[in-house]
Amino acid sequence: MHKTKFFEGEKWLVYVGLLGFLLAGICGGWTLLFGGEVAPHGDVSKAFSFNAAIGIFLISTAALIPFSGMPRAGRFIFRWSYILLALYSYGAETIQNFRGVNPRFVQDGSAFDRIVGSGFSFVAMLLVLFYLFLAAFYFRSKVYRLRPELVLSIRYAMIAVLISFAAGIWISVNNGRLIGASGNIIWLHGLGFHALQALPFVAWLTEQTRWKASARSGLIHFMGITYMLGLVAMGWQTWLGHSILEWSLFPILAGACFLVSLAAGVLVLSDAAKGTHVNKKTTVRTLK
Repeated sequence: MHKTKFFEGEKWLVYVGLLGFLLAGICGGWTLLFGGEVAPHGDVSKAFSFNAAIGIFLISTAALIPFSGMPRAGRFIFRWSYILLALYSYGAETIQNFRGVNPRFVQDGSAFDRIVGSGFSFVAMLLVLFYLFLAAFYFRSKVYRLRPELVLSIRYAMIAVLISFAAGIWISVNNGRLIGASGNIIWLHGLGFHALQALPFVAWLTEQTRWKASARSGLIHFMGITYMLGLVAMGWQTWLGHSILEWSLFPILAGACFLVSLAAGVLVLSDAAKGTHVNKKTTVRTLK
């Protein structure tokens, strides 16, 4: 029986993700040499972080798509739609910032700049809609039965991604990332996407342990719920217009949730490493 592998069939999505790192490297080098700001409203350092974030997002998504159970035609549509949308996003973010234009919130720009900005908003909405299409596949029972722990973690990751997308829409409606006295929506927008790496990685590690299925799924539920609670606490603090770095209830609660989630991951990593060590020793003895 064929065992599905990470990234299987998604090399082009990976290549486009790597393109994001290349563009981020160019923008980062420019920022180090000449500074980020480009008059009147551009900032190449923002293009650096944007391109790197999209690259990580695409590569993480490419790793998980094979476990979605999506039919070949659906994967083809999703893959190439996302590639085209990502290429537009790379181009708009990078070129416009180098031209001194804020690609999302155009100020005193030309008709071309306004068209690119409107296109950016439309592309952002399509990115959300297509990801909703992908996420729905992971909530089917037949997909869950193939890799229970991994698919369970992806379900939580997809919910976290949707929270990040909601934060992105919030930034657009708010006409910027700053809110209130010292709130910054970008933290919520960014951290939710990292669930795509953290939660499936821990789920994969649980598959390397000798734990019972109930223990593995229980830990993934625990990690997923604490991660979600951390995002909610962070979001509430931001909604109040306060910094997530201040010493108050919600930032402390968010930090505690993420630390507990991290500790659960470290526990699994330690146990998986022990199991690998034991298996190596057993193999060596068998060969002798």
